[in-house]
Amino acid sequence: MSTINKTELRRANERGVAEHGWLSSRHTFSFAHYDDPKQRGFSDLLVINDDRVAPGRGFGMHPHRDMEIFSYVLEGALEHKDTMGTGSVIRPGDVQMISAGTGIAHSEYNHSPSEGVHFLQIWLLPDTKGVTPEYQQSHFSAAEKRGKLRPVITPMGEQGSIRVHQDVRVYAGLFDGDETATLTLGANRYAYVHVARGSITVNGERLSEGDGLKLREVEVLTFADGTDAEVLVFDLRPLESPDFY
Repeated sequence: MSTINKTELRRANERGVAEHGWLSSRHTFSFAHYDDPKQRGFSDLLVINDDRVAPGRGFGMHPHRDMEIFSYVLEGALEHKDTMGTGSVIRPGDVQMISAGTGIAHSEYNHSPSEGVHFLQIWLLPDTKGVTPEYQQSHFSAAEKRGKLRPVITPMGEQGSIRVHQDVRVYAGLFDGDETATLTLGANRYAYVHVARGSITVNGERLSEGDGLKLREVEVLTFADGTDAEVLVFDLRPLESPDFY
């Protein structure tokens, strides 16, 4: 009988690569022309794309349905428009969520004519298909995340977080020097840690920018020894891969 490792490290240089001139992207999980049968998401987490977009360039209007999609800007400004009539600019500290539901189309462009934009686009599978499309955007200050894990996405919008149609919670944290934090998960949960920038030690494992860590049935996560670190943590259902493929 085979056993599943409780922790599984995915280094940044193992990710899929897409270079399009105006777009430089790194795919943690299978996406578009990058297909790795061993990396087709984790639990309800389907996509983490680490995107850098040239000034004034971007993704033209394109459709989605039955997907929870959120953007997390690290540097620069991302301009969003959609068929719900939403128009916004997303900057560092902002979290933007689209519940595509029955169907929407949107575009995403670098808002600046001179500076690049660096952001994460993340897809989660919803627990219900055919919901009414919805747009949400909130700002979470650096002070809220400094030395702690601030919930930014939850099923019920707890603590001023953004609501998501799935049993998943997403936390964001900033760590440097002697700042530490502990996150206690429920029993029989999975977790995924993505390092957006800097480096940090998670449960004794040293992670650098772009690295990811899958954790299975590990009830306590400890974050320490950060060096200008920014992390996203996903508290997930105990599933190996999304029901998508």
